[in-house]
Amino acid sequence: SLSYLYADQSSKRQFKMMLCKLTLVLSVVSSVSSFVPQALQRSTPSKVSLLPATLEGAEDQFERRSFLAKSVGMTLALSSLIGVPSASLAASAFASADYKAVAADISELVKAAPDQGPTLVRLAWHSSGTYDKMSKDGGSGKGTIRFKEELVHGGNAGLGKTAVAWLEPLKEKYGENLSYADLYTLGGVAAIKTLGGPTIPWCSGRVDAMDPSAVTPDGRLPNADSGPPGADESDAAHLRKIFGRMGFNDQEIVALSGAHALGRCHTDASGFDGPWSPTPTTFNNLYYKLLLDVSWSKRDWDGPYQYEDGGKKLMMLPTDYVLIQDDKFLKYVKLYAADEKKFFDDFSVAFHKLEDLGTKNLVPTQWA
Repeated sequence: SLSYLYADQSSKRQFKMMLCKLTLVLSVVSSVSSFVPQALQRSTPSKVSLLPATLEGAEDQFERRSFLAKSVGMTLALSSLIGVPSASLAASAFASADYKAVAADISELVKAAPDQGPTLVRLAWHSSGTYDKMSKDGGSGKGTIRFKEELVHGGNAGLGKTAVAWLEPLKEKYGENLSYADLYTLGGVAAIKTLGGPTIPWCSGRVDAMDPSAVTPDGRLPNADSGPPGADESDAAHLRKIFGRMGFNDQEIVALSGAHALGRCHTDASGFDGPWSPTPTTFNNLYYKLLLDVSWSKRDWDGPYQYEDGGKKLMMLPTDYVLIQDDKFLKYVKLYAADEKKFFDDFSVAFHKLEDLGTKNLVPTQWA
């Protein structure tokens, strides 16, 4: 029993202070490579199938993080007895990276090679977009997109040799203080800001899964086309099914689709080809304006069904074009085409919600 600690308010305050100090000590000690003594070593799981760029010594990281997680878990259990907020304690234990420095490094990477920015946004999106609100699995919380078992999913084609590999040096630089899950999601918001978009709220505190058992089944990300070739009501139904599984409504679907202002499709990844806009490294509302103002037609080629403009320089996917076919989607396309600030505001809210899917005990974090 801990009742003897509550003899007076002074004792209670002292215990709270002791608990907070204990948590901070655990956080500091966890970063020391010798944290797990030789006498406490145990057999570690067999190596998991990460990319070749993954840090050597993953087993040691697993032991130290496991030890820390168990210690903090005990601390959080004690905190519930005396009313200390568990989220604050978790933050002090795990969120020890300099996130402003990490974001600055990501920004420099994007400034040096702007074409990499859209792919970092895609990585953040796809690492988060596997969430299922019914089964409560998937999402960004465990950083599972780094495992080959998830990278082989159709929607993730090409990410292993691009965005995941590009961010690996930053993981090496910041080590255990920065989880892959936090790195990938921070990469998305930092890239968007660097490419001219809004400063999107971001939270830290994700804790990586250490093996691929948490990888969700393939098929949870939206397809470029669904049902018969070309845009039709089956594509609208597909979007509502995929995004609805994550908890998004029609307005949020259209807002998140605006990320297609950035980047382009590659035949060696998705099979589709071309940029959505003439400014693929600038975040703006041009995607919506082009949907409304351009006369789109089927592209005559050997690849999958996609649309092209009259100049044959731009493209739209069937699940893009359906946004102007479906009246409930169309009203939001018109809204965002007419008001870029409204688009930035709504996109920020929706993207922040997306990146928080499948997480718990996150802490709002200043990164910009």
